[in-house]
Amino acid sequence: MEEEKVVNTAEAEIIQRNYVEEIVTLITTEKDLSALKEQLGDYHESDVADALPLLTKQDRLKLYKLLGDEAVSEIFAYLEDPQEYFEELSTEKLADIIEEMDASDAVDVLDELESDMREQIIELLDEESAKDIELITAYDEDKIGSKMSTNYVAVEQSFSIKQAMRSVIAQAAENDNISTVYVTDENGVYAGAFSLRDLVIARSTASLDDIIVKAYPHFYADDLVSNCVERLKDLSEDSIPILSDKNRILGVITALELVEVVDEELAEDYAKFAGLTEEEDLTQPAIKSVAKRIPWLIILMGLGLIVSSVIGLFDPIINAIPYIFYFQTLILNMSGNCGTQSLAVTIRVLTSEELTAKNKWRLIFKEFKVGLINGFVIGLLTMLVTALYLWLGKDMVITQSFAISGCIGLSLMTAMMVSSLSGTVIPLLLKKAKVDPAVASGPMITTLNDLIAASVYYGLAYLFIIGIFGMYAL
Repeated sequence: MEEEKVVNTAEAEIIQRNYVEEIVTLITTEKDLSALKEQLGDYHESDVADALPLLTKQDRLKLYKLLGDEAVSEIFAYLEDPQEYFEELSTEKLADIIEEMDASDAVDVLDELESDMREQIIELLDEESAKDIELITAYDEDKIGSKMSTNYVAVEQSFSIKQAMRSVIAQAAENDNISTVYVTDENGVYAGAFSLRDLVIARSTASLDDIIVKAYPHFYADDLVSNCVERLKDLSEDSIPILSDKNRILGVITALELVEVVDEELAEDYAKFAGLTEEEDLTQPAIKSVAKRIPWLIILMGLGLIVSSVIGLFDPIINAIPYIFYFQTLILNMSGNCGTQSLAVTIRVLTSEELTAKNKWRLIFKEFKVGLINGFVIGLLTMLVTALYLWLGKDMVITQSFAISGCIGLSLMTAMMVSSLSGTVIPLLLKKAKVDPAVASGPMITTLNDLIAASVYYGLAYLFIIGIFGMYAL
């Protein structure tokens, strides 16, 4: 028991350690540079990156010089807002650091720079680094090729086991993604892959073909990121090759890039659900945030004016039955909420599964039933509550109160049912038209459902209360 307590205490101490503070203390107090360099090697590059804002410029410059370009490049790859630190270095020094980066990280870093500085640095890069960066930046951001890394190892299919091992060892000096080894034929065409483990345990007399997985998954550089995300999440491989249209390996998507891709896609979809043209962050200038938000706001304003105009058409009904206006907000809000729920479910299904025509109809029918049942329950409760409110609270004749409350309940049920249907059908139609269904954002669906709900509500009020019961004369 005492031994278990000691172990738990030790674990707690490890968890509670503040690595960033330790790094800052080391850099600012350790005078022996060789000892400092050795001790910093015990910390992860991301922690060193987090420590940079807590250091003075002089301490940072000392750190860069001490660690060298390769180590600094790994630290810079973790910086969220690197502009300040770039300005402390000469263009030549920054180019030397970027040369040491993986091409995908270098592209991310260069994107943070002003265009003039970016061009100057690219001109100073060695030919191989510049070529890799040019390859990745040649693809639009929505293509999987823009997310790939050129950090991988490949061997020829004709190699023996010994030749393949020697080739992997030679390439490992420049590429650290060696868990999966890719294979090309004599023409440089992708021919499959195998794990480093299989290579290590293979007999030297065996054929390389014996360990090659020829059906190993791959993507083409021009594939849309949105179409690859779910497939990537389903695969448990540490990297997936990205091919050209001629089936030659251009790069790979590693587990790290996969996390970044999924995060970016979620951020983009979240932004669209919020009615934004693209995602924002804390450092975004106000004018850019305005530019991203205002297009949707203008569209929604136009739709809102249409909703108001439709309600205006029923002005005689509102004048004749003023009580009916009290419950307009309830109808519109519940309709919008129901439509947004169906939209969220549909978007999730569309992004996680390849739906057949049969399954699409199943989804539509299911959401229709959910909307109908929810509408019936909520509509019935609303009818009873509003009838009592109008009868007891407003001294209305009981037949009139139930006529109006019945109209409200029926309108609520109909609006929720139609909203569930629209929240499902609209994204399916957009997907069919090859438009990202996430653009059918919450605000858009809510506004469209307001239009539907208002028309249903006042239309039923006219039909039942005035047309059938003849309770009020216009």
